Amino acid sequence: MTGEGEPAGARERLLAAAMEHVADHGVGNLTLRGLAAELGTSHRMLIYHFGSREGLLVEVIRAVEAQQRAALAELLLDEDAPPAETMRRMWRRVADPALWPNERLFFEVYAQALQGSPHALPLLDGIVENWVAPLTRIAVARGLPEAEARAEARLGIAVTRGLLLDLLATGDREAVDAAMERYIAVATTGSS
Repeated sequence: MTGEGEPAGARERLLAAAMEHVADHGVGNLTLRGLAAELGTSHRMLIYHFGSREGLLVEVIRAVEAQQRAALAELLLDEDAPPAETMRRMWRRVADPALWPNERLFFEVYAQALQGSPHALPLLDGIVENWVAPLTRIAVARGLPEAEARAEARLGIAVTRGLLLDLLATGDREAVDAAMERYIAVATTGSS
């Protein structure tokens, strides 16, 4: 949906610029007007396209999540890579400090949604299932029964998000990486 005289793709360009800004600076207490100034637009354009500052932030989170799912799909194209190596590569990608501002935003807005904040509630739509569905298909293709595959997918999402939260809270990369390595070992060999 674009306004009269507005070039198609303006929303996508603003969203891309907002994603870049969040990745570079985080959002902190930046107002909608301040964010608009940083993006080289007006707050009215942001309201037009995203409804509010919070609506824009939800869209930033959704776009980053979509990028991560696309990255996983790309990693999975390497059919010769053992599952454990694919998991390690994905972990290194999502645990990259360059993504920390996006991940802090994710957890902040996720918590707001869980508390029932109306501006954040849309984030909950698909926040787990958008990952469970493709991960389940992958596990089923590797021979797991669907119910088990769904449970494994959900567990993998929970572990990854929990370890990301741990990493952001503690900064203890060595311990968090060791915990992920332990999870990968259990998930790919079944050893406990």
